[in-house]
Amino acid sequence: MEGHHHHHHHPQQHQLHQQQPISVNVDADRFPQWSIQETKEFLMIRAELDRSFMETKRNKLLWEVISKKMREKGYNRSAEQCKCKWKNLVTRYKGCETMEAEAMRQQFPFYNELQAIFSSRIQGILWSEGEGGATGSKKKAVQLSSDEEEDMEENELDKGSIRKKKKGKMGAGIGGSTSGSSNNIKEILEDFMRQQMLMEMQWREAFEARENERRLKEMEWRQTMEALENERIMMDRTWREREEQRRMREEARAEKRDALITALLNKLRREDHM
Repeated sequence: MEGHHHHHHHPQQHQLHQQQPISVNVDADRFPQWSIQETKEFLMIRAELDRSFMETKRNKLLWEVISKKMREKGYNRSAEQCKCKWKNLVTRYKGCETMEAEAMRQQFPFYNELQAIFSSRIQGILWSEGEGGATGSKKKAVQLSSDEEEDMEENELDKGSIRKKKKGKMGAGIGGSTSGSSNNIKEILEDFMRQQMLMEMQWREAFEARENERRLKEMEWRQTMEALENERIMMDRTWREREEQRRMREEARAEKRDALITALLNKLRREDHM
């Protein structure tokens, strides 16, 4: 055992020995924060390898591959940092289930990327089950990778949970993981359907609210137009009445004038005859 501690010229080996017990939060605090771009690059790499994560229980090498790909893109992150980042992202993704779409985008900008990974995972599972050729090994490709399963066990049992790595030492544990796998698939499918229904419900509510707002505005516009039209009709009617009165007054004046002229002419004629 002591010999392992002296071999500092094998940092990768040393890190693999050390990485199991490291706490996610403590490890995350020691290193620079992940930028949005770095996280997006990381999720693209993780999405490419998701199927491999589903098909193997021993995924230390896969995290090493992700670390190497991150270095190729200019980000110096260890396998353990990548693993911790993934666990944190999955936890935050699960926490978004009850949020509204707008709040979710503000709180967790990577929701769509994780949703795409999990959706593609579910499609893969449904396709393999639909083919009817799901052998014992294929059934292990469940909705959760071994890292995520460990997290779920820790959350459900809080402490004293037996990690999947210890199951290798106990033959009885293998049978339990198969039934656990089918339960996990069922739970995640239900969870996925719940999220889809929630998002659809939120979309419908937003659509109905917009539609109601549009109807109200249209009603207000119609009422305004009707009021203007009524006002125009009233003004038109008033103008016509005034015009009629003016015409009648003109006619009365003309009649009076005609009567006066006629009377004057008659008077003049009478005077001429005399």
